[in-house]
Amino acid sequence: MNAALDMQGLRGELAHDAPLAGMTSWRVGGHAERLYRPADLQDLQAFLQQLPEGEPLLWLGLGSNLLVRDGGVRGTVIALHARLGGLERVGDSGVRAGAGVPGAKLARFTARAGLRGGEFFAGIPGTVGGALAMNAGAFGGETWPVVRRVQTIAHDGTLRWQEPGAFEIGYRHVRALAEGGPFWFVAAEFEFEAGGDPQVLHLQTRELLAHRAASQPTGVASCGSVFRNPPGDYAGRLIEAAGLKGLRLGAAMVAEKHGNFILNAGSASAADIEGLILEVQARVEERFGICLQPEVRVVGEREAGA
Repeated sequence: MNAALDMQGLRGELAHDAPLAGMTSWRVGGHAERLYRPADLQDLQAFLQQLPEGEPLLWLGLGSNLLVRDGGVRGTVIALHARLGGLERVGDSGVRAGAGVPGAKLARFTARAGLRGGEFFAGIPGTVGGALAMNAGAFGGETWPVVRRVQTIAHDGTLRWQEPGAFEIGYRHVRALAEGGPFWFVAAEFEFEAGGDPQVLHLQTRELLAHRAASQPTGVASCGSVFRNPPGDYAGRLIEAAGLKGLRLGAAMVAEKHGNFILNAGSASAADIEGLILEVQARVEERFGICLQPEVRVVGEREAGA
């Protein structure tokens, strides 16, 4: 980025050499070369318009499903936690949500509004933006089947609303069908089913979360599920069958409670976690001939000498 970036007219917060470990759910990783927290969508547009063409960008919500390497991230990180948090009802059965809205907040909003079909968002540990980018799911539900349309922003700050038909959607997979420069999700409109009982929906959401707490590790540093489920099977089952629960590398550990979770058991480095991911992959493939595909996104540079 041009060191002479003009912050006049911008209302967000710009930091240099900003630590990222505290902004990720694994609590590991190096620093961002630059970190920007936009004040709102218009401020984000203005900031992007000042960036050099081709400036590397990383978009960060709650920092789940993300492993930042120990050497940090070059370019600019756009932090949306507590930003782009608009949430409103649209018509009888629609909801418009900004990319920075946590999944759990969206689930609570739909329940209070008596809208059925949004309960599963309570089990997504990230934000709407991240859920859109990977078609995140939980409790048997997925993000894109309830999407009406999405709002995207390009590198030059241009905003555009797009329909689901503009994307190839699959299991933990989203790809734009049209060629063009990169863009990112900044909002979405969702379609739910009106007429639900708010109290019943609230209780159903609580029951789903109680089931999750009973079967998955919660309250510890992890990223959620590490691997995608292979066709017709479950990554957690394969990892357990390979005898890998409790396997450690440094302070990174495969959870005893659920094999598809890797925990930071205290002072793990990103290299510990990445190494354990690779070890689990290798052992499961050796045992079953199945190569597990990571669901987690690995970004940044390895530490010098690592």
